[in-house]
Amino acid sequence: MMRWFRAFLPKEERFFDLFDRHAKTVIQGSIALQGMLNGGEETPVYCQRVNQFENDADNITREVLTAVRRTFITPFDRGDIKNLITSMDDAIDQMQQTAKAVMLFEVRTFEPPMREIGGLLIECANLVGRALPLMQAIGQNVAMLTAITEELGKLEGRVDDLHDIGLKELFLKHRDGSAMNFIVGAEIYDHLEKVADRFDDVANEINSIVIEQV
Repeated sequence: MMRWFRAFLPKEERFFDLFDRHAKTVIQGSIALQGMLNGGEETPVYCQRVNQFENDADNITREVLTAVRRTFITPFDRGDIKNLITSMDDAIDQMQQTAKAVMLFEVRTFEPPMREIGGLLIECANLVGRALPLMQAIGQNVAMLTAITEELGKLEGRVDDLHDIGLKELFLKHRDGSAMNFIVGAEIYDHLEKVADRFDDVANEINSIVIEQV
């Protein structure tokens, strides 16, 4: 009965503007991450860009959480809004963790699978950016939202595969050499894989909202 009642009440639509701003920030963060993974002397510059976009995303997340507390009628359940924006923010947080590791260990060259993962993460960010506007009319966009979340799951699987391939290559490259280089490379792979995992979490949150709304 409450869901039926809520359907006829005016909703606060600024949440979608905030979602859109956050998604665009995550896309910019993923592009900066890819720039970092290209390596070279510009690496610290791209690390700083990732940090800045993460800070921007945090500010938007706080705006969303404040709006949840202050808004009477939300587009969908308050808990779902919180979980969605938090999962989105976790993705760019993990990008920042990757950049921090790169700065800490002064990494300037990156393995080919790392760069390939970077490209896949840009795809993930763009897919999330496509999905969020569709959630303003979930009933009309179920098929497209489902397709997008399925693609996010496939990309996460491809990142997992590249993570495993990359670790194997690192081991073969450094087993008779520097253990520290293997450890540092493995940590970067771990952070990159976690970015993809967080995007998969976003997909799961979107699916959960779709199920509740249709």
